[in-house]
Formats: sequence, C-alpha cells, structure tokens
Amino acid sequence: MMFWLLLLGIFGIFTYYIVQRSVVGITRTPVWMLWVVMMIPAFVMTGWILLNGEAPIPAVLLLGPFLVCPLLYWFLIHWGRRTNVVADAPTETPAAALAQAPTAAPKPPLRPIDRQEEAALHTCFPWSIFYLQNIEYRPQAVICRGQLRSAPDVAYRTIRENIEAQFGDRFLIVFQEGLNGKPFFALVPNPQAPAKSRNDLPTATKASHRPLVAIALLVATLFTTTLSGAIMTVPAGQTPMLTVGLLQSGLPYGVALMSILGVHELAHYLTARRYQMRVTYPYFIPVPPADFFPIGTFGAFISLRSPMPNRRALFDVGIAGPLAGFVMTLPFLFWGLAHSAATQLTDTSGLLNFSSFNPHASLLLVLCSKLAMGSRLTAASAIDLHPVAVAGCVGVIVTALNLMPVGQLDGGHIIHAMFGQRVGALIGQVARFLALALSFLQQEFLLWAILLFLIPAADEPALNDVSELDSWRDGLGLLALTLLVAIILPVPPVLARLLF
Repeated sequence: MMFWLLLLGIFGIFTYYIVQRSVVGITRTPVWMLWVVMMIPAFVMTGWILLNGEAPIPAVLLLGPFLVCPLLYWFLIHWGRRTNVVADAPTETPAAALAQAPTAAPKPPLRPIDRQEEAALHTCFPWSIFYLQNIEYRPQAVICRGQLRSAPDVAYRTIRENIEAQFGDRFLIVFQEGLNGKPFFALVPNPQAPAKSRNDLPTATKASHRPLVAIALLVATLFTTTLSGAIMTVPAGQTPMLTVGLLQSGLPYGVALMSILGVHELAHYLTARRYQMRVTYPYFIPVPPADFFPIGTFGAFISLRSPMPNRRALFDVGIAGPLAGFVMTLPFLFWGLAHSAATQLTDTSGLLNFSSFNPHASLLLVLCSKLAMGSRLTAASAIDLHPVAVAGCVGVIVTALNLMPVGQLDGGHIIHAMFGQRVGALIGQVARFLALALSFLQQEFLLWAILLFLIPAADEPALNDVSELDSWRDGLGLLALTLLVAIILPVPPVLARLLF
C-alpha cells in the first residue's frame, strides 16, 4: 500500500509540473484545479487497487474518467482563458507564450513598440523576401503578416538579421504557419535579454548546469539499479541479505541499464549543444526497488533552457536519444537473452513479468529472442530473463515510450518536425486513443495510455517553424516510427508459424 501511495505522489508531482508548464500562460483557471481533473483517473485506479487488490476494475471506472476528464480539462482552460491570448488562433498561442511569465491576474495591454520603432520594423522586411502587409499588436507579441516571396530559410535568416540589427536581442523572432496556411512572423520579448550579452553568455550557459546534483543522482541511481539487479539474482522464496557479494551480482544489470539510459540522454545533450542551445546535464531518477516496480529508476531527463531554433534542430534533438539508446540496447539485449533460460508459457506471462517473460507480445522482441536463443525458444515458451536481458528489455520499452508521437515526447518532436505543429498535434491526439485501445489487448500498455493523456498533444513551436525537413530526415523519421510499431505490436500469426 505504501508503494502505491508513493507512486501516486511521484506521479502527481510529475503531472503538476506538466500542467503548470503547459497552461499557466493561457488561462486564469487555477493550476491546482486543472491538476485535480487530470489526476482523477489515477486517483480512481489507485483507490480501487488499495480497496480491492487485484480484482478487475469495472469498465465504467476504467473508461469513464478517460472520457470525461479531457473534456472537463478543455472546458476549464477555455473558461478561464486569458484576454491576452487569441482564442481563434491556437497556432499563435505558443509563440506568445514563449516569454509569458506566470501572473496572478492579466496585466493591461501594452504596446510592445512605439511609432518610431514601428517605422524601423517596416524596413526589416524586404518586399522581395517577405512582403509585409500589416502589423498586429498583442500584449506580449508583435504579429507581422504578409506574403512569403522566398524560401522559408532565406526569409527567416534575412528578417531575423535585420530585426536583430535594429532591436538587438530584445525579441525572439518566431516564424510560424497561421490557420490560413500563410506563414507569419511574431516578435516575442526575449526573457533572457536583460542578462544576455556577448561577454556573459558563457556564464548564462553555465548557470543551467548543476554538476553536483547530476553526479549525486547518477550515483544514487546506480546504487538503486544495482540493488534491483541483485534482488533479481536471489532465488524465489529466499529473503535477500544486503552484502557486498549480493551487490556485485547486481552490478551487470545496473551498469547495463545506466548505460542505456545515459547514452539516450547524452545523445540529446550533445545534439542540443551542437545547435548551441542551453541545456542541463542528464538527471537520473532513483527509485528503491519494489515488487511492482523492480527496475530501480524512473529513467533520466534533460531540460532545455532555450527554444528550438528550427524544425531541423527539433528533429535532430528528438531522434538522437531514442536511436542512440536503442543501438546501445541491442548488445545487452542479445547477450542477456543468450544467457536466459526458456520456461513454460503461462497465463501470468507478460512483458513486465521478467521471470516469465512473454516475447510474443512484441514483434521486435520475439525476433531478437529467436535469434539469441535459437531452438530453445518455442511457440509455447516464455523466458526467465537474465538481469542483463531485463536491462535490454527495459531499454526497448523506454525506446518505444519515447517514440510515441505525442506532445513533448521524442516522438512528438519528430512528428512535429516532419509534418508541422498542427498536424503533429492531430497525430498526437489519434496516438493517445490508439494507445488506449491497445491497452485492452495488452494490459501492460494501460499505464502508457494514462501517461499519454496527461501530456499535452501539441508541442511547442520552434523559432523557425515553417522550413521543412530534407528527404533523408523524413526517411529517418519514418524508420523511427516503424521501429515503434515493431516494438508495440504483437507478432503476426503468419510470422509466428514461420519462426516456430
């Protein structure tokens, strides 16, 4: 019971952070009220488990909150929508919100630039590049509409240089597509402008790093994952005794899992730094091992402290982590599977039952298992996973979760970069309901479905959100989505007959 309450608490903190980051600039509805609405499904499920144990949850309690809460959440946001956010232009809202600071009440409208600055602004738009037709003033942005007459990359680079020459680093220049399909420029106050200069830029960048915190979390997570791996080596029915020898037996699992997660986040970090973005070090999240959650960590993350410069950077940063982590996962997965034992497939076998692992629930995992185990694996076999194989399977599951094309997940960044912000948000909405439908076939995906409904479907825009990707990045994105499908879909019967 204590573990469930602890898990609910951590989940609640994570949800509050997401709600606060996503809506504080666009609605006056209290964050705590929106948080309660988003947490209702988790409250209902946790309460049922605490009161009834493993008894099946009624369909009304399972589906009802997922149908009602998103509608109530949407209603509350629009009910308290701020007057300085344009209700009929949702694609422009994120641009204005880039520099919007949390306030208890909306401030009166202010003119971002004066008449003299407006005249200077007109000179920043060459008619052969972007024919400026009108300027709209919002409390936190200047919207410049017109006709695009050159390549998006050329237009953004030229106009950004002209505006920076006139106004310095006072504004962030955002280039987005409007609801009518025509691109527009938005000048948003730069929140870093007062402390940002050529001389103190390294200091500002360094301020986003907390190396001691990152190292402490790294060491703590290495201990919890090693302890988890050690517990996996203890035979069933025996009580583990914490000794140096026991910890040494769990070290291969801890090192393997930390390597997979670390490479994933390090790829994000290095790619972001290549685009000269401010980003924190990777932070690991340690969790004491428990029967329900035995892997010893909730993963790792980095935090971007500056906006994405363009969709190409958004794509590269988003896809670098899953691909690098997956490449690191494969050697551990194959080695661990080769040292695992086949066992009888039962009703309790599943993707999260590491002592009776069912690889048939995933097309990719059944192919890897067959290659590694050969004739030992049959159609009626489950796998008693070696701890290193557990780390490999966790790496595959983490890759799939990050590739889900929703919001600010890596897959959401990839879809946004490939198809644009609005189409990406639509794909994210569809993906959430598909994940919920998939959870009825495989119960292991139910927690995924809950998480996806708590993540906003729309991703934040890049500064240049109009320029499209090149063909090889589009192909790489489709390859990443194919990898996602191969992980989450079960093996087809025709292929199963060929394999077994």
